[in-house]
Amino acid sequence: MPKALQIYVRTIDRISDYIGIVAMYLIFAMIGILLMDAITRNVLEIPVHWGIEAAQFTLAAYYFMGGAKTMKDGDHVRMDLLYDRLSERGKHRLDAITTACLLFYLVVLFIGSISSLEYAIQTDERRFSMWNPSMIPIKSLMVGCIALMILQTVSEFVKHIAALRGEVLHES
Repeated sequence: MPKALQIYVRTIDRISDYIGIVAMYLIFAMIGILLMDAITRNVLEIPVHWGIEAAQFTLAAYYFMGGAKTMKDGDHVRMDLLYDRLSERGKHRLDAITTACLLFYLVVLFIGSISSLEYAIQTDERRFSMWNPSMIPIKSLMVGCIALMILQTVSEFVKHIAALRGEVLHES
């Protein structure tokens, strides 16, 4: 495999790992937000109107940011009914095909997310609620994370092609 592809795979895998670690800590932020919301509402009797929505945005960010690491680590859901019966070569062949299909889906999703972000910026889109938060930050994060998923999908595709060619891309 060309050196440039090896560097690409290693770089994207590291970025996915770092973003995934940041995502992991968002759970603690979400717990803190929900705990603060519960205490202010039930103990202090001073409801904060942004607590639940902030937790929802944090959870959305967690899902967006964790996607690439989940894919890299192979922790995604897979239908193993027939997959386990395949040879290693057959698994890589099937994974290359499904990864190519995923790439098509992610590109379409990316185009739609850019359109959604453009709309949010042009109209200063806000969530209709008492807090009335802007949708631009979460939609920007969505676009960035879908882009990272595309890059990670290409990395996974390269790994499967390398394995089919009998090459091993070492992660460091």
